[in-house]
Amino acid sequence: MRVLVTYGSKLGGTAGIAELVGGALGDAGLQADVRPAPEVSGLDPYGAVVVGGALYTGRWHRDARRFVKRHTAALRERPVWLFSSGPLEDSAAGQIPPVAQVRALARQIGARSHVTFGGRLPADAKGFPARAMARTRAGDWRDPERIRAWAAEVAAAPQAAGGGPGPGQGSRRPARPSR
Repeated sequence: MRVLVTYGSKLGGTAGIAELVGGALGDAGLQADVRPAPEVSGLDPYGAVVVGGALYTGRWHRDARRFVKRHTAALRERPVWLFSSGPLEDSAAGQIPPVAQVRALARQIGARSHVTFGGRLPADAKGFPARAMARTRAGDWRDPERIRAWAAEVAAAPQAAGGGPGPGQGSRRPARPSR
């Protein structure tokens, strides 16, 4: 199965997570395409999608948000997993629920799950807010082993491995009653 791993990233930390996810999916035998969200024009070639976004002051990166909004109908037809990156502290090692904005998007498309990974902020970050944060929080809180383990769970899911209905082969969710 072909899986799209797409992301919104400003300083490259989330892009790095997306590359790790894509690599782990490939190691599991899936064909993974890793692309920035603005470069994705359609989802027809993909049987599953992983969408990641950096967190900035409690908001998901706009490219990730726009991607989900632009492709809502297509995302509802295939299995989708979401990830966020951003905590710049040791809390990144624990289970962190999605921020309200991501939780709402996940419900809108019927995402199978969401995980928050630690982020990365270079000491020489550009821009006023990033530079100010870098004075006290520069570092890399991404955990490659945790990222690869989560991607392995995604790859093992029946629909990602080709074991469930794909696009055009029936819904993966029960129909909602009409009002």
